[in-house]
Amino acid sequence: MDKKKLLGRRLRELRKRKGINQEQLAEMISVEPATISNIENGKNYPSMTNLENIVSILESSFQEVFDFEHKNSNESLIEQINFALKNNPDKVETFYKIIMALTK
Repeated sequence: MDKKKLLGRRLRELRKRKGINQEQLAEMISVEPATISNIENGKNYPSMTNLENIVSILESSFQEVFDFEHKNSNESLIEQINFALKNNPDKVETFYKIIMALTK
């Protein structure tokens, strides 16, 4: 996934965690709501000034904003599970039992 999309996705996640909507964030940093939408949808990078303001409003840090691997995507998790299964054929049944127990 390209960096613009990763950054946008991360900013959306942090904004939602803070409990504010795009319109509120846009008003707080004096931009149009479409600007926030374009950033969060990975269409545009924020300007440095806007990024600094967003980070401050979200009570976050640049380190947290650019931590794109804080949470694995489903695709990544499935790949890791498949890798574990492939490299541990003797444990496939155990993995299956664990998964089934968790889904009950």
